[in-house]
Amino acid sequence: MKDTQLYSQILGIQKPWKVTSVNVSLEDDEVEVQVQHGGGKLVCPKCEQVCPGYDKRTRRWRHLDTCQLKTLLVADVPRVECKEHGVVTVDVPWAEPGSGFTALFEALVIDWLKTAAISAVAERLRLSWNAVDGIMQRAVRRGLSRRKALAPKRLSVDETAYRKGHDYIAVVTEQESGTVLHVAEDRLTSSLSSFYEQLDEDQLGGIEAVCMDMWPAYIKATRQAIDNADHKIAFDRFHVAQYLGKGVDQVRRDEHRQLLKAGDSPLKGTKYQWLRSPANMNWHQRRAFSSLRQSSLKTARAWAMKDFATQLWHYQHRTWALKGWKRLINWMVRSRLAPMKKVAATLKNHLWGIINAVVLKADNSHAESINSRIKTVKTRARGFRNKQRFRDAIYFHLGGLQLYPAGIRQ
Repeated sequence: MKDTQLYSQILGIQKPWKVTSVNVSLEDDEVEVQVQHGGGKLVCPKCEQVCPGYDKRTRRWRHLDTCQLKTLLVADVPRVECKEHGVVTVDVPWAEPGSGFTALFEALVIDWLKTAAISAVAERLRLSWNAVDGIMQRAVRRGLSRRKALAPKRLSVDETAYRKGHDYIAVVTEQESGTVLHVAEDRLTSSLSSFYEQLDEDQLGGIEAVCMDMWPAYIKATRQAIDNADHKIAFDRFHVAQYLGKGVDQVRRDEHRQLLKAGDSPLKGTKYQWLRSPANMNWHQRRAFSSLRQSSLKTARAWAMKDFATQLWHYQHRTWALKGWKRLINWMVRSRLAPMKKVAATLKNHLWGIINAVVLKADNSHAESINSRIKTVKTRARGFRNKQRFRDAIYFHLGGLQLYPAGIRQ
C-alpha cells in the first residue's frame, strides 16, 4: 500500500479531497502530509449555497503523531465568494473552522485535560500553553452551544474563591444532576440575573427551590426573576450553622478572657471542641467534652443553643418548624449573651428562608461537593491568570458538556 493511500485511510480523507504526498523529515522529527482539493462544486460554509471559487490559502493542522513523529496536514484550502456572506473559506472534513488542529488531535488533548493540568498537557504533546488553553476554550464554547434547553427544578447558588482577598465567583448548580449550569465572575445581583435571563417563563415556573446563603444580591435577583420566590428561596443549613458556630466561638473567646483575668480558664485549648460535632469525635474526645458542655460556663449555654438548632432541621410541617425556630430565637434573645443575640437577629430576619429550607429539605450539600472539586481544579492548575480562564475550567470539568468536535464519539 502506498503511503498516500495509507494516510488517506488513517485520516479518513475522501473525495473531493485527496492525499498527494507524504514527506518524512527525521531531522525535524515531523511527517508532513499534503492534501489537495480535487475540484468540483464549492459551497459557502454558512449558507451551503454553491458559489464560485475566489482563491486558495495554505493552511496547516497538527494531527496525531505517527510513530512518535509530529504529523502535520498541509492543504491549499479554497475560498468562495458568496453573494450573502462575501469571501469565506470552505470547511475541511478533518478539522473545525478556525482550529489549527485536526478534530482527532483536539479530542486527544481534551482527554488529557480531563486528568492533567494545561502545562503538563502542553509539555507532553509539544505544544504551547496558549495552544492547549485555546483547545479548552473552544471545547467549552462548543459544549455550551450544544447544551439542551434547561429544565432545572432545584438550584444551588454558592460562591468559590478565585484568589485570596475576598475575590469570589458565583456558581449555579443543578442539584439533581450535580452539574454546573452557570458561572459568573462576581457576586452582584446581575451575576445571578444573567442566569435567570437564559430561562423562559415555563423554565422559571418549574423551579421548586433555590438554595443559597443569605447574600442580599442573590435574594434580590431571585425575587426579581421567579414568581412566589419567598416560598422557594431556601437558606442553606451549612451557612446557618456557620453563623451559630461563630456566635458560640465569640462567646468562648469573651468568657476565656474574663476567666484568665480572674486566674485560670477551663476553656484554654477547647476552641475546636465547641465547633466540632460530637458525632465526629472519638470516645476520648466525647468524654472530655461531656464535662465541659454540662458545666455552668456561658459557652456551654451558647453551645446548647447551637445543638438545639441541629434538631430543628428534621421537622416536616411548616407550622411546627416555625414554632421550633421561634423558640430557639427567643431563647437566644433572652440569654444575655451578646454574640448569640446578634445571631438571633440575623436568624429572625431570614426566618422565612430557613423555614423554606426545612420544609423543602433543600441544602447546598451538592454545591459544597462541587466547590471541593473546583478547589481541586484550581490546585491542579496552580491558579488561573484571570477569571475567564477559571470560568472555562469549571465548565470544562463540571459543566456536563459535550466537549468533543463534531463526529468524535464521547
